[in-house]
Amino acid sequence: MNATHARTLPSSPPYGSLADAQATLLRLFGYADFRKPQKPAIEAVLAGRDALIVLPTGGGKSLCYQIPALMRRGLTVVISPLISLMKDQVDALEKRGIAAAFINSTLPPGAVADRLTKARLGELQLLYLAPERMDAGRTIDQLREIGVALLAVDEAHCISEWGHDFRPAYRRIGRIRQGLGSPQTVALTATATPSVREDIERQLQLKDAVVVVGGFDRTNLSYFVTSTRTQADKDKAVISCIREHEGAAIVYAPTRKAVERVTHVLSKARIAAVAYHAGLDESHRRRAQDAFMGEDSRVIVATSAFGMGIDKPDVRLVVHHAMPGSLEAYYQEAGRAGRDGKHSVCVLMHSYPDRFTHEYFIEGAHPDRSAVEQVWRTLRDHADHTGFAPLTLSQLSDIVPKAVNERHVGAAVRVLAQNGCLLVEPPAPHRVFVRLLASPHRISTELIGDRAYDREILRALWRAVGPRLEQGASIDLDGLPPGLGGGVGVTPVLERLQAEQFVVWERSGGGFVLEGRAVVENNVPVDWSMLARRRAVDLDRLDAMQRYAQTHACRRAFVLRYFGDPDVRTDCGACDRCLGSKPSRSPKTARVRARAK
Repeated sequence: MNATHARTLPSSPPYGSLADAQATLLRLFGYADFRKPQKPAIEAVLAGRDALIVLPTGGGKSLCYQIPALMRRGLTVVISPLISLMKDQVDALEKRGIAAAFINSTLPPGAVADRLTKARLGELQLLYLAPERMDAGRTIDQLREIGVALLAVDEAHCISEWGHDFRPAYRRIGRIRQGLGSPQTVALTATATPSVREDIERQLQLKDAVVVVGGFDRTNLSYFVTSTRTQADKDKAVISCIREHEGAAIVYAPTRKAVERVTHVLSKARIAAVAYHAGLDESHRRRAQDAFMGEDSRVIVATSAFGMGIDKPDVRLVVHHAMPGSLEAYYQEAGRAGRDGKHSVCVLMHSYPDRFTHEYFIEGAHPDRSAVEQVWRTLRDHADHTGFAPLTLSQLSDIVPKAVNERHVGAAVRVLAQNGCLLVEPPAPHRVFVRLLASPHRISTELIGDRAYDREILRALWRAVGPRLEQGASIDLDGLPPGLGGGVGVTPVLERLQAEQFVVWERSGGGFVLEGRAVVENNVPVDWSMLARRRAVDLDRLDAMQRYAQTHACRRAFVLRYFGDPDVRTDCGACDRCLGSKPSRSPKTARVRARAK
């Protein structure tokens, strides 16, 4: 643990003492005391100081703002990046009788207004919002009128361009903070190197902040790396790991396709496993999560989408089927093991070609200058006098010069958006682009009986645009005869007709809104130096991950040095290097041999 204090904390904190905080902790959360690194963080926030708190996954970051929020009057606003994360946290607080709520894109306007009214009346203690929501409408003005006593920024590494998960919306939080009247602010993250910490402080304009870094030495975790050559080698090693270790296990795989394949491999090996990734619908993800949390399934195979805010303390094994792209991502995911403090094992299956996959993604995320310029010129050529280019991303990819592939078109659009050159306007829900595939004979012979309604829909579309329907045409569904139900009624029919290859369709009406000044300028208004820096940072992060996998020294010490934690020992006695075990030897065997020495 390392706490840096720019000045001595007041002897009488304005919001209560650490003893008061401990009493609140016991009364509302049932814990007798804080963990060692939490104490200086809690004291700083109670003293009214801005703070930057860096504690690893499972280190109890949330309590560092929740407890002080419950010990003072006024509203605490929490900026959180994930809808599922804020919902889980609010649900957990409400179960403890704490007045908390969230506002995000899942809520109708009436529910948003109701929650803001509760905040205005003093009926809420904590309000969670996404950074994008803070920019919507009069949100900042309304919150400033209500009064924000404390601003907490979760996942604060997203602010920094040097952070492993940089998000442009987070970059605006410094301005948002000013709009709220610059309230006391606490920034929290599980992964921030020294350079990232400095950038967070600078971007948020924290004043005289207390910086707390600690708890990275999870002494109950053992780290192992198994060298593999092929996917089959990895599969065998994962099966062996799971069979040798009792208790719940998480297996992380890099892609949705890999998750499905590994789940199938484990199921064939008679290991109860469920898959979890963003490509599954909400009900499937919820069932998978419930099966794992309820121990109906011992193993969950997941992409990095699984784990944020998931509180399962008794995970005994975390296996990475492939090397992640950064040590930050690896340590955060591996840290979901052993949150109950009991011994748990983290295993990385390492194959050097894993690096090539990440290099491919880095290349896609950071397109070269010529690709961005060609995409920009294409958008300008197709924009009207207001700067609006009525194109979908796929349509844009079709008309950009062939030297720029579809993956780089999408990356170029992201770069342009991040630099303020354009806004992406989503498709209108009632406007679609439809192309007729089926012949009149097929329509008249197959769409009969209980399919007559589908035939009427096709007739209505034909009446709207005539023969152009055969080549594809844009149609306003709300402009069809009233009895057809508009966009709500026609869309399910179009989905059914497309599944049977009567038509192909997609929503239209969206496009790209080019920034006014940028349209009239000849150059592309992009910070090319920042683009180059981001690419270099991502490659440096990948190099650090590779070095961790290949190091001959203590793995725990490697991690602690990387994150700037001062509690570094040269021999932890719990990783494969310190135990003297070979990467091919199982962690369980290594521990037995270490005890026998």
